[in-house]
Amino acid sequence: MKAYITYFKLKFISSLQYRSAAWAGIATQFFFGFVYIMVYVAFYESGGKHLPMELPQVVTYLWLNQSFLALVNQFSRDQELFKLIREGGISYELARPKNLYFMWYFKIIGQRLANVTLRFIPLILVTSLLPDPFHFGLPASFAHFIFFILSLALGTLLVTALAVFYPIVTLTTMSEKGIVNIIITMADILSGVVVPIPFFPKFLQIISSFLPFQYISDLPFRLYVGNVSLTDGVFGMCIQAIWIVIFILIGNVLMKKNIKRVVVQGG
Repeated sequence: MKAYITYFKLKFISSLQYRSAAWAGIATQFFFGFVYIMVYVAFYESGGKHLPMELPQVVTYLWLNQSFLALVNQFSRDQELFKLIREGGISYELARPKNLYFMWYFKIIGQRLANVTLRFIPLILVTSLLPDPFHFGLPASFAHFIFFILSLALGTLLVTALAVFYPIVTLTTMSEKGIVNIIITMADILSGVVVPIPFFPKFLQIISSFLPFQYISDLPFRLYVGNVSLTDGVFGMCIQAIWIVIFILIGNVLMKKNIKRVVVQGG
């Protein structure tokens, strides 16, 4: 375990050095946050009735999405791992007497935590000072905030397990396109990054409840704003834990299977 924590620390510290990229990311997320909120404000002011979330809840939800995007987004892929696979550098990884799956898992989670550490504090501080309707609100209650932290931690473990799945598939396909892009596109839609899950049609809400994607970010963010009860939050966190175990077990099995068939070309 000490070796895997070392991988995590190295990736975390090295990723903290990209401060210019972090500032660019903050500016981008501010821009998209304002755009999304203006769309919803226009929608609510147009006279929409019986909506599943109040406007302040939606605004806070959207700012949470932007603040923690580097942590929970589905479309972020570790290009370094894909490069290792394409160019044969994976042979150096295989030479290390460690579980390759957990090596990659701790590297990816270190990178994601470093990226979000540089971004979420400025975003939350600034948006909490904005006037209505752009104001970032406080959590629904202290209990909801604690459940939000726990659920976000589980969501981080889940999205990392999903992110490790992409390079594992690439060991067979030799390209991160195709099935990986299909999964990422589907995950991006069903995770609530653009549209919160309560705004989906009923049939799509039912479908998404059987998939892991909404448990990455939609559940913790709706817990924060109080759109999910504490009882449902406990149930949702149990589902998060189940999906984490499923992805880690499947990932380890696929990794061991694909490593046996790896052919490193070049010289």
